[in-house]
Amino acid sequence: MRGVLLWLALLAQPSFAGDGNLRPLETGVVAGRWAAVGRIDLGSNGFCSGTLIAPDVVLTAAHCLYDKATGEPYRPSDLTFLAGWREGRAEAEREAAMMLPHPDYRPGLEEDNTARLDQIGHDLGLIKLAEPILLPSITPAATGSFPRGGDRVEIVSYARGRSEAASMQDACSVLGIEGRIAVLDCVSDFGASGAPVFRDTAYGSEVVSVISAGAEMNGKPVALAVPVEGVLAGLMAQLDRASRAAAPGARVISGQRDGMGAGGAKFLKVGEAP
Repeated sequence: MRGVLLWLALLAQPSFAGDGNLRPLETGVVAGRWAAVGRIDLGSNGFCSGTLIAPDVVLTAAHCLYDKATGEPYRPSDLTFLAGWREGRAEAEREAAMMLPHPDYRPGLEEDNTARLDQIGHDLGLIKLAEPILLPSITPAATGSFPRGGDRVEIVSYARGRSEAASMQDACSVLGIEGRIAVLDCVSDFGASGAPVFRDTAYGSEVVSVISAGAEMNGKPVALAVPVEGVLAGLMAQLDRASRAAAPGARVISGQRDGMGAGGAKFLKVGEAP
């Protein structure tokens, strides 16, 4: 990772032309396989991508849970998960009831490359849905073990210019791992934050990491992703304990030990032109 410099100009950059393996999931048959992946609408502030990993839990990036302008966490009522969103219709739509960022994630450190890289390793978050999604057409995605260098992976995401249907990048590789950051030879763009990185196994596809940011390595665009193994089980247990203890109504679970800084999330306003 010493050769990776965060692409801090990401918010002002257009899509790369070199993402030729990106293809929209346009038909119901193809999209149905990935119905657990959905768009997370952040009120009027934009959207991220997320994955249903339990009937009432969505996995995404921690920075998607914070308002970019203020650095404060969103209210759960600001977030809506649209499972399998395609051309104006969701397979299921649910509001959030709770949010849980990784306890070591700190928003607002994007001004410093080294600090921002450290934060990417903690950029995981969970959303507890107000009502579970119990539909035969939507099976929660399985989660898997730590990715390895050389793994072939697939990314399913919503992003700038393709907010109305999920797209897949299915010719991606893990270039390497440094600590809790996986470097992929795919391109990350607005809205793709929180998108699942799938690896195929003999038992089906499993989510091995979550897209956090875009970066440059040796002058070429790459995506930085956060592995879920070693962290997700603890986050799920914390969310379960908080849910059982919570009074009725939406709330935010803050993993922060200190105050919040200014946000550094990568969001896209719905309908915004590329």
